Amino acid sequence: MTDRIPAHHRVYATVRVLDAAGEPLRDADVTVEQRRQAFGFGNIGFDLLPLVGGPAPHGAEDVEAFGTAEGLPLEVLEPAFLGLFNQVTLPFYWGRYEPERGVTDEERLRRTAQWFVDRGVTVKGHPLLWHTVTPAWQAALPLDEVERLQRERSRSLPAAFAGLIDVWDAINEAVIMPVFANGANRITDLAARKGRLETVRLAFEEARAGDPAATLLINDFDLSPAYERLIEEVLDAGIAVDAIGLQTHMHQGYRGEAATTAVLDRFARFGLPLHMTETSLVSGHLMPPEIEDLNDYRVPDWPTTAEGEARQADELVRHYRTLVAHRAVEVVNYWGITDAGAWLGAPIGLLREDGSRKPGYDALEALIRGDWWLPSTALRTDGDGAVRVTGFAGDFVVAGAGFEVPVALAAGAVDVTVRTRV
Repeated sequence: MTDRIPAHHRVYATVRVLDAAGEPLRDADVTVEQRRQAFGFGNIGFDLLPLVGGPAPHGAEDVEAFGTAEGLPLEVLEPAFLGLFNQVTLPFYWGRYEPERGVTDEERLRRTAQWFVDRGVTVKGHPLLWHTVTPAWQAALPLDEVERLQRERSRSLPAAFAGLIDVWDAINEAVIMPVFANGANRITDLAARKGRLETVRLAFEEARAGDPAATLLINDFDLSPAYERLIEEVLDAGIAVDAIGLQTHMHQGYRGEAATTAVLDRFARFGLPLHMTETSLVSGHLMPPEIEDLNDYRVPDWPTTAEGEARQADELVRHYRTLVAHRAVEVVNYWGITDAGAWLGAPIGLLREDGSRKPGYDALEALIRGDWWLPSTALRTDGDGAVRVTGFAGDFVVAGAGFEVPVALAAGAVDVTVRTRV
């Protein structure tokens, strides 16, 4: 099975087990089991926010949103999420987070983030600075006040959630931000006045001041040379970017392995980790190719179909294999656990609206918890107390009579010693 794991994720470990006295645990029966991959497999947790965190703050219901998961209980969503994913993205859209000035969603998001952390899931906040889903109360403010509030937001949120949420999209869709024309907003006005580079600088410097240890991303759907040029300018200006976010919403059809790899290669040249921040594939009809802005395509009903589900499952496997095989990619974040309340009403979820699994869920499970996962495996230590472990880099547990010891195994040939308490 290890031949199905890309070489740069593959572990060849010798794990030496010592007893409480420091002596090798010779000729002993043990089990080794994976608990988590080092690679980030994520999804949005918007659906779980009302179920775990409680109701949204007053006024938030007036702001357009998705991922509400109407009718799907936690008993359905929790095992579906935790059965595949080790990372989650939670929504910090300003208009939803602070629908009335001074009234925030902090406590609900804190409860939800803690719920995920308690279950071993890394939490990411999305986004700190964006020109869409801005609060209505901001519209009449002078730009100097908007900038002051944005600086405060970009700094205070990472600071407030430090240790709980340590990954943030510092800025979202900066390429189009200064010229965005699909709805007036003060962030676009601010970006137009400051310029892209200085807007990005604001986003990263304030977020870094709020939590110096956080992983901060620049994120965009525009994968054209314009995004490359912006990244070049940002890095040349000395702005510290930790990872590059690439959105790949494929409502108009799967882009294919060759095209995807070409994009990855282009952005890998910056030497930064690539996070596939927003990934989606539909299991119904495809959006017409002439649609330029995906947000402009709204239909009253966009059902999942048997044919579309089979296509989605096949494309998910091909896409994930392509991404995981690329050395620059560290995270793949899917954009929807369920069709209920999905973005644009599209059938992009891995579960149907009734909570039943699509073939796409099963296909990803066969990869993430099959080909790329080590189930509980019985082994016997040798005369030196050692066992050989092969698998996908990540966190494992070595267990035997009266003991269970966690161990992190990096990719490559590694020698690790663990010590029991018996």
